[in-house]
Amino acid sequence: MPLRTSNEENGVVDPALLHQIWSFIDEKKHSFCDLSDRIWATPEVNYTEIKSSRAHLEMLKAQGFRVTEGVAGLPTAMMGEAGAGGPVIAILGEYDALPGLSQQADVARPVALEDGGNGHGCGHNMLGSAALLAATAVKDFLAAEGLPGRVRFYGCPAEEGGAGKGFMVRAGLFDDVDIAICWHPGAFNCVKEPNSLACNEINYHFHGRASHASATPHLGRSALDAVELMNVGVNYLREHMPNSARIHYAITDSGGFSPNVVQAKATVRYLVRTRTLPELLELLARVDKVAAGAALMTETTMKRNILSGDANLVANRVLEELMQSHLELLGGPGFNQADYDYAARFQQTMSAEEISSAFHRAGQAMTPDEMLCDYVLPLDRPASTMIGSTDVGSVSWVVPTVQAQSATYTIGTPGHSWQLVAQGKSSLAHKGLVHAAKVMASTAIGLIKQPALIDAAKQEHQRQLNGTPFINPIPDDVTPPFPGSH
Repeated sequence: MPLRTSNEENGVVDPALLHQIWSFIDEKKHSFCDLSDRIWATPEVNYTEIKSSRAHLEMLKAQGFRVTEGVAGLPTAMMGEAGAGGPVIAILGEYDALPGLSQQADVARPVALEDGGNGHGCGHNMLGSAALLAATAVKDFLAAEGLPGRVRFYGCPAEEGGAGKGFMVRAGLFDDVDIAICWHPGAFNCVKEPNSLACNEINYHFHGRASHASATPHLGRSALDAVELMNVGVNYLREHMPNSARIHYAITDSGGFSPNVVQAKATVRYLVRTRTLPELLELLARVDKVAAGAALMTETTMKRNILSGDANLVANRVLEELMQSHLELLGGPGFNQADYDYAARFQQTMSAEEISSAFHRAGQAMTPDEMLCDYVLPLDRPASTMIGSTDVGSVSWVVPTVQAQSATYTIGTPGHSWQLVAQGKSSLAHKGLVHAAKVMASTAIGLIKQPALIDAAKQEHQRQLNGTPFINPIPDDVTPPFPGSH
């Protein structure tokens, strides 16, 4: 017989019900911690997550989900669904790694497993595993209680610069979803602030005319000159763009290695970021003008191609308050003395600036000698000014979305670092993984049992958008940046 809840009219789920949901997590947590460790051991970058996606597919099938492979034309993307009728709750997972971050586990000094190899420097080995554990618990709970509702696990590749979710949004995979839930590993336990930058990653290709740089330089038209002039122009543009905007670039093709040849081709890759999607479109148009001017000055031609793009995150207070209430009942991951001793070894490798920056990003006053977060941050805390981008933003424009963060590593650990990779199979990682799964699963069930909250979240979503249309930063003619395609 289904458990009854109290105070549901106030959006409060009975703690006994939450503990029942969390018990479904505990029953299967060891298998999913093992999945996380296996993903850690086979780190694969953007759109090459063959082994990682296969491992998630096998787990989906073993847990009884209805599976669709290669969704949105992405070979390493997937969707697993369970349940029938009722609302559709999506739980999003990732499993891509980062290049050049190979590192031995549990070693508090930089020691690569493979020179130049990949590593899970953003914790995505845990991210997909916890999301799938949460989806499995929701599936099991719905079946045990006989509740209508569908839970979906979305296996999302290439978050690290490949905008996998943006392509999935463009393909309409979220059109019938009511609510999306996800999480990210971190140093603190909290509802993740809905604060990110919209962005586009673009290649600017310049083509000129080769010539002998000494005998006939007047016959050449240097594409490398065009790249350098574009970079100078954009650097001058920085004074005249919003303070919150960011522009980064890298010359990916300088046209050759011979200084006595006028380079006939050159490419520079730009990453343009702004607070909001409309601002992104405006700033990108100005960067395009700088590129066109550089081509005009050098009598070269310019062609650009967008590689990927993310929208900014759209907040949803209704979902954030629900998730926060569950976090406060759950508490922290439950670290023990061995965990603190482990963390102390790694915190010794970090600078005072890195540690204080971690507290600042979390909106917290720095506490001396604090190594692990085993408590929950308040929902209303100072907003961080240190902001990145995520393809979850594009999802949040088309469906109400909420994100958790669970402590999986030592406070002060830099993102995208060897220290983060080294801690990726630890007890900290496993406890944070399970903690995140419990928060996501109970949030999903809380919504399914209280449909009025789903309606309220949708109304809040429309209020936040305020009539602003969603323009996917990935145009329709852009193909995914599969390896070797650009």
